[in-house]
Amino acid sequence: MGGPKQVLDREAVVILDYGSQYTQLITRRCRELSIFSEIVPGDTTLERIKEDAPRVVILSGGPNSVHVEGAPKVPEGLFEYCKENHVPVLGICYGMQLMVQTLGGSVSCAFKGEGGEYGHTSIATKSSRLFQADEEQTVWMSHGDETKTLPEGFSVVGTSPKGTIVAIENPGIGFYGLQYHPEVMHTEKGMETLSHFLFKIAGLKGSWSMQNVFDEQVRLIHSKVGPGDHVICALSGGVDSAVAATMVHKAIGDRLHCVFVDNGLLRYKERERVMDTFEKHLHLPVTCIDASERMLTRLKGLADPETKRKAIGELFIRVFEEFAGVLEAKIGSKPRFLVQGTLYPDVIESCPPPGTNLKHSHMIKSHHNVGGLPEDLKFELIEPLRWLFKDEVRKIGALMGVPKQFLSRHPFPGPGLAVRILGDVTVGSALEVLRLADEIYTSTIREFGLYDDIWQAFAVFLPVKSVGVQGDQRTHSHVIALRAVCSADGMTADWYPFDGKFLKEVSSRICNKVKSVNRVVYDITSKPPGTIEWE
Repeated sequence: MGGPKQVLDREAVVILDYGSQYTQLITRRCRELSIFSEIVPGDTTLERIKEDAPRVVILSGGPNSVHVEGAPKVPEGLFEYCKENHVPVLGICYGMQLMVQTLGGSVSCAFKGEGGEYGHTSIATKSSRLFQADEEQTVWMSHGDETKTLPEGFSVVGTSPKGTIVAIENPGIGFYGLQYHPEVMHTEKGMETLSHFLFKIAGLKGSWSMQNVFDEQVRLIHSKVGPGDHVICALSGGVDSAVAATMVHKAIGDRLHCVFVDNGLLRYKERERVMDTFEKHLHLPVTCIDASERMLTRLKGLADPETKRKAIGELFIRVFEEFAGVLEAKIGSKPRFLVQGTLYPDVIESCPPPGTNLKHSHMIKSHHNVGGLPEDLKFELIEPLRWLFKDEVRKIGALMGVPKQFLSRHPFPGPGLAVRILGDVTVGSALEVLRLADEIYTSTIREFGLYDDIWQAFAVFLPVKSVGVQGDQRTHSHVIALRAVCSADGMTADWYPFDGKFLKEVSSRICNKVKSVNRVVYDITSKPPGTIEWE
């Protein structure tokens, strides 16, 4: 529940995904302009696209070559439909080449012996419908093929220093193409170009807002959950599930039953803090279930990250199924629905199987609430935030009056500390060591006034020991890695540049207060190439 095509009262930009690593950024840029956008597979049907009555269609980039057998194509009849219904089309990189090839132009391998164009490139644009002036601008290129001849009616409005055709247009039918990526921040006028295309060319108004999302999701919850139905909500203690619970509670009231599972993988005093927050600030009825012993028994001996995530996801569901049985004895019927705080980045990284909207993307990891769900799931899911990013969820939370101090909490993964202990979670004192180190790290960040400047910060327990000197004696103790990142939506992230004073202080505190740790390291990897969490 909560998919994009259910959000009906808005201008829709449909993005056909051909596997580009930047496809999700196109969605972000549209939403930043207050325009609703959704991603569907590049080889979806025209009928599926028509369901959304798109005002604009964008063809994403991708790793394929349009002239190679088996390369992804546009849905049959798409260009004819867009032309007849005056729906502007923008092809980006592979999308532009696909437009050219399909409409009668030609595309071939670029620059024999020289390779393609990658990274920062200066291009020259012409004053046209797409560009407002003759000028040079720096863009981000990533292509190995190039357009050789244009379809009838198209003209060249941008070229690279090598003479590559990098921008084309046919204003008569509303079709445009860019060989570069306007959606990435490395393209200096990318947002300006997208804004011009969406507002000036396509005539969109930019009227989509989080209030629209809230109103529509409450209506959908009302329509799906009958007047006698009861609903279980899985609360993790994080922002996402709390906002989802608050939304559903506003829709159906006391027929919502929130469950917080202590899985034995929580942070320092997390159980007490979370229950206090829900009761005193969010005023949500919550049942706390202690499943820590069962969870740790289930995880014993598991070292592979994917295996751990799937095991955690399955056991969570089993606990909710058992709770549903208890409720049935009280209310006379078993709850059919389960609310989860699933977000769009969870869906993107878990990369669901064919039939979802991310067919051409690659799996990064299975989030416990997406790819980690058991196949025999007995609940119907209600996921009102499934197509939103973290910052959008926080905006909806603010609309509903969720306290600011709660909305500003750093993300905490559903699998908890299991994905911050590399290897077997149950080995030795790993959980106790990590809890204390993480608490010291977080409290030091708050003390230095840095908490709100950071998207997410946490400690990681490494499966190695190092030699040290403590109390004039040789030690062979654990190593803790610290991670802190800045991000807007969790899709990309940069490591936070702590100054030396902070790093010196937090390292000293951890090594002095956690006796079995003698070395602290700081992770300076961005996303990509790394992910935010280590597992």
